This record gives sequence, C-alpha cells and structure tokens, in this order.
Amino acid sequence: MTSTSSVTRLDPPPGPGTDPGRDPGAPPPSRSRPVAADVLLSGDTAGDFLRDHGAAALLAAEALVRAPGPTTGPAADDLEDRLDGVDLDVPLGSTEAALEEAAGLYLDDAVYFHHPRYAAHLNCPVAVPAVAAEAWVSSINSSMDTWDQSAGATFIERRLVDWAASLAGLGAGADGIFSSGGTQSNLQALLMARNHAVAALPGPLPERLRGLRVYASQESHFSIVRSASQLGLGAEAVVGIPVDRHHRMDPVALERVIARDLAEGLRPLAVVATAGTTDFGAIDPLAASAGAARAVGAWFHVDAAYGCGLLASPTRRHLLDGIELADSVTVDFHKSFFQPIGSSALLVRDGARFAHITHHADYLNPGRDPASPNQVDKSLQTTRRFDALKLWVTLRSVGQEALGAMFDATLDLAADAGRQVEVCPGLALAAPVHLGMVVFRYEPGLDPGAGSRGDTPGPAAVDELNDGIRRALYRSGEAMVAATTVKGRRHLKLTLLNPRTTPADVAGILDGIVRHGRALTHAEATA
Repeated sequence: MTSTSSVTRLDPPPGPGTDPGRDPGAPPPSRSRPVAADVLLSGDTAGDFLRDHGAAALLAAEALVRAPGPTTGPAADDLEDRLDGVDLDVPLGSTEAALEEAAGLYLDDAVYFHHPRYAAHLNCPVAVPAVAAEAWVSSINSSMDTWDQSAGATFIERRLVDWAASLAGLGAGADGIFSSGGTQSNLQALLMARNHAVAALPGPLPERLRGLRVYASQESHFSIVRSASQLGLGAEAVVGIPVDRHHRMDPVALERVIARDLAEGLRPLAVVATAGTTDFGAIDPLAASAGAARAVGAWFHVDAAYGCGLLASPTRRHLLDGIELADSVTVDFHKSFFQPIGSSALLVRDGARFAHITHHADYLNPGRDPASPNQVDKSLQTTRRFDALKLWVTLRSVGQEALGAMFDATLDLAADAGRQVEVCPGLALAAPVHLGMVVFRYEPGLDPGAGSRGDTPGPAAVDELNDGIRRALYRSGEAMVAATTVKGRRHLKLTLLNPRTTPADVAGILDGIVRHGRALTHAEATA
C-alpha cells in the first residue's frame, strides 16, 4: 500500500566509503532525523499504520502456522547473546526491517501457547476477536484514568464490570475495576480490606496495623504473602491454613486457628479463599470460609483468577457456590476467558468501599467534581490501557456461552488426562483431578521398560530425574510441562487450558515423558 504521508521518507545514512576525504576518526556527518509527522500515528500516517500492522500480523500468522511445537527449546544464554549483538543506537531505517529483525529475535523462538502440546502454565490460546480489538487498544491508545481521556471506553469497562459482578452474584451495589492481573487484584483487595479495618482506629497507621492477620490456604497464590509484605503487614501476617486430601482449605482448621489468634490478642483482617489453586485447581470451601470471616468481622476475598471461567460454565457453575458471599473477587479473563494479557478485574460487593483507596488530584480527578466517572478513583494505576475492549468484542462476537463451553472442554480434557496417567506405566498420579491441572510423577520403579536393572533409584534421585525429564522435553521442543513440589518431592504437572488440545495430544506428551524418563534412567544406570 502506498503511504498517505506527505513527508518525504528519510534516505539511508551514508555507508562506509561514501566520503573518501573524510577523516575516519571524525564524527559521522549529521543527517535528517525522523519528524513527528513521519513516525507518529495520525490520519496522515494511517496508510503506514495499515501497511505495517498488516506486515506484523502476517509475520505472526506465519509463525503460528509453522510452529512445529510449543517451543524450539532455546538456551537462555544463546538468546541473550543474540540480543547483545543488537546496537540500539543504530536504527534500521524502516518498520519493515525492524519487524524482520524482531521476528528472528522473538517470533522464531517464542513459546506458543496456542500449540496443543503446550501444557506448562496458566496460559491460554487467545480469541481472535480479542486480538482484532487489540489493534484499536494500541492505536487509539485511550487512557482509562479519567473520563475526559477515555469517553465511551469508561462505560464499556463499567458495563463489563457489572456483567462479571452479576455472574458472581455480588448484588446491585457491586462495582469493580480492570487491572493488570491477578497479583494486582489481590493486592488491591487486601489494601481495601486493610484500610477498611483501620479506618476508624486512632493513631499512626503502623500502630493500627499491629496484630492484623490474613488467613489463606497453604496452597494459596504467592501474591497473598507478597501483598501483605507490600502493605506493611509483614509476611508473617499471613497464616497458612492446612488443606485436606483434595488440597482444599480445611474449614475446621480455619476456625480453630482464628480462635487461637483471637485468644492471643491478634485481629483477623481477612480470609482469602482460592477458587482454583495453581497446582491442583482446588476450590476452597467458599461458603464455610465466608462464614468464618463473617463470624469475626473479617473481609472475605475470593481469588478466582483461574476458576473464574466457571462463572460462564454451562455445566459446572455450582462449583463456585458461595462466591456470592465475597467482599471482593479476583477474576483473570486472560486465563479462563481466552483473552490476551492483560485482562483482569477486581470485583467488590460494596462499591462504596473504593472510597478507602481514593485520592484526589486537582489536575486529574478533583474532589470538587465527584460526578465525573473517573476510573482512577478505583484503580491502583493511573495511566491504564483499555484492555476491557478485548473482552467486550469477544463477548459480542462469540458470546458468554461459547466461552464457558470452551473452558468446560479443558476440564473434560484434564479428567481424561488423569485417567491416562493412572494407566500409564511409570506414572503415579499425585491427587484426584479437580479442574484443569494433572499432577504426577515418573517413577522408574513402576515402569517395566525403564531398564533400571533392579536398582530402584531413591526419592532424591527420582526428584532429579523428573526435573531432567521436564528439561529434556523442553529442549526437544516436542512439548512443555510444568513442575512443582508435593510433600517435598518433585512432580510434573499438566496445565490444560487449550480447548483444541485432544486426548491424543495428551497421550503424545505422556509418551514423551516416559520415553525421556527411560532414556535418562538408562543413561544414569550405564554411567
């Protein structure tokens, strides 16, 4: 496409030898620099945008098509060395050249979450309508902090918050805000809980924070402890509650620990229940956790960063019964609603409680103008992307029911994967499958084909073996799985969040695990 810009394109810089009379040690001759009208997006450069965006999309599409596996298995040192060879002070002179270079540095060795044998972390393939909307998010570049910078974008985000809060059953007074991810949403939830708890207390804030406690399962997300540290409570303020054999927080233990702390003069600040833990997909008993929190006047937060997909599920919505009792809920649309990163939100039962974190600036959201719908009043961020548009376009394109069915498909797949693990020689399932995670361990002593010559490796050696299997899979590029520790022992984990992955794909991953396990066991035995 011919550029619509009226600005003459820059000539390339003079090459070596173009001025034989110039002293080689002298500074290079001055040359024209890009002017604003030449490089900034506007009506004049809309043609350039269309051309360059199309070129970038084509390179991405080609990379998606040709990816033979989820990764090429590159070594970190090799990638770093290639990047070190780029001189950022010497531009290439065109977007086309820069994209071609970036394709070699990034696309060629990217990790592809869309691939059916990617089963490592909570990363999903993304919905095409959301990717299309991303072009608007970046090109129009609305900032969501104040109404006068975002206009209709403000109300699209607010409508989506109302929709999500309704799915969670939080009531007519609910409100919320989009965030960068679950970690930020959890931080903001605990910040609001903290400020609400100490608002009426006298004295400096550090004194008012003494003795506050947050209760969460021992398998809750690490961001809960980190948030407590960032909020001045200290990591020790988070009390880990034991889990049952299904890896769910034990409600009896929760009540017992709260009673103990009260007897010691400590003050319960919040109870955090997880709806879909990172390792096992376990859902804590939500109603019982809410009851324990209510009994002592504590804030009840539900971290549904992963499990939020159940809100749209046509068959499993009941698994989230009790979420409607929450004071706040974390939802990650960039996990279970198949959205590009980042697309997350914090939902709050009583929207008036956002006042606990609102600050006013005369140049941004003056207190004398409370009627303006400024989203910065509710956000930890000031400048913020219009990420809500991606979810809006997806919902208006394919609908909530389709998204819920896609999430359901990943759960059906995980159940099948668990059954495959149970009958696969050499593999031992660590726990029943709840949502989309399958945790297991390769045990050469259980594999007739391992060829261990009757010498069964000890637990520590099997730990190293499982880590070695994961690395070997990665280097081969055939599949990617995660690893975790269960009761002190290393395990492998499938995280299944791709509805296009099939049982045959899972069988291929398990076959690779056993194959690499046997090869490593044999190599160790013959070393």
